[in-house]
Amino acid sequence: MTDIVATNQTILVVGGGISGMTAALEAAETGKQVVLVEKRPYLGGRVSQLHKYFPKLCFPTCGLEINQRRAKMNPNLTILTLAEVTNLSGEAGNYSATIRLSPRYVNDNCTGCGDCERAVEAEFDDEFNYGLGKHKGAYLPHKMAHPMRYVIDPQMIGTPDADKAKAACKYDAIELDMQEEELTIPCGAVVWATGWQPYDAAKIQPYGYDRFANVITNVEFERMADPTGPTGGKLIRPSDGKEAKNVAFIQCAGSRDRNHLYHCSRICCMASLKQTHYVTDAYEDAAVSIYYIDIRAIDRFEDFYERVKAKDNVTFIKSKVASVTQDKDGNPVLNGVDTEGYKRYANAHDLVVLAVGMEPSVSADSFPVEIVLNREGFIEPVAENGGVFAAGCASDALDVNRSVQHATGAALRAVQVVNRVAGMEG
Repeated sequence: MTDIVATNQTILVVGGGISGMTAALEAAETGKQVVLVEKRPYLGGRVSQLHKYFPKLCFPTCGLEINQRRAKMNPNLTILTLAEVTNLSGEAGNYSATIRLSPRYVNDNCTGCGDCERAVEAEFDDEFNYGLGKHKGAYLPHKMAHPMRYVIDPQMIGTPDADKAKAACKYDAIELDMQEEELTIPCGAVVWATGWQPYDAAKIQPYGYDRFANVITNVEFERMADPTGPTGGKLIRPSDGKEAKNVAFIQCAGSRDRNHLYHCSRICCMASLKQTHYVTDAYEDAAVSIYYIDIRAIDRFEDFYERVKAKDNVTFIKSKVASVTQDKDGNPVLNGVDTEGYKRYANAHDLVVLAVGMEPSVSADSFPVEIVLNREGFIEPVAENGGVFAAGCASDALDVNRSVQHATGAALRAVQVVNRVAGMEG
């Protein structure tokens, strides 16, 4: 049974992505006791699934490593993975949180040696790679997973493969009889940092995501570009494995659309400009076409946009693509009207990347506590939420830099609440 020492001066952080890690670390480094709850088997969230950041085109691994080191060194921080908050009751300064812990089937003895993975044969869809590849039934989520501990897929339990994994472990780390647990802990304030999820591209019927293999999303393309990803960093067509040199990006795929997402997701333009570099860096004879309504690259991002626009092999087409069809060779064909000159087009490409927008990871009817949301489902910063504070993309569509800044502010507000509790009890 998992034991946690917590009081009404403990801060609960829900979500272990870049915002949740930031909020938890900032609060813990002020001396507060913090419990960080993450539903995945590892911390890092969607940042851990990125290949590069914009505009510097640097790798997220550096920042992740720093945060992981901070987390390991801080005795005030308790991390629970494969955990979800199922209920939250009370008021600011006096909450009670119920947490469900799913079994990992691997204990703290795990050294990350990989013997269990090599012993099993079963494979399952890899969520980390957005289903583009498979992982073994015993697996390490990714190369920088924190905790650096293997996971046994629940579908393995009761199979001969699970027994093979257990037999292969030299450290008695695999416990196939682990059970789901439920904890109830007190806390004084809550930072809600459950992040975002990519909009379901299958809902945008005219773009054929669920019909054409060579229409993918920007998050899938990001994993494809990563050398540790499902294609080893090769930009290829899912239909036939051929090099994808002629790539089209469709901006605002589902965003700024009353039928899908009302809001602008802010990062999509910059993400496509970044991913344009992936294509032009990979192939000398690359050709990239960006179909856009308008490009939102404000402040420090304008220079990045101008550099991409100056590339000879990049074309910007001002148009909201009407539909995507497919020719006899499996090439996706974009159909629409170029609004600069009002010329109709039917352009074939090797691969089409949909710049899908961001929406909250938690739906409006799934919150375990009464919370005020705006029309898009993001948490409003209002007094009615008491001691529950949104951080990062739980509050709005934000890039990584703004998410970290926002999470730091949320941590400060949570600290102020528990300081008031301490003052009243003192």
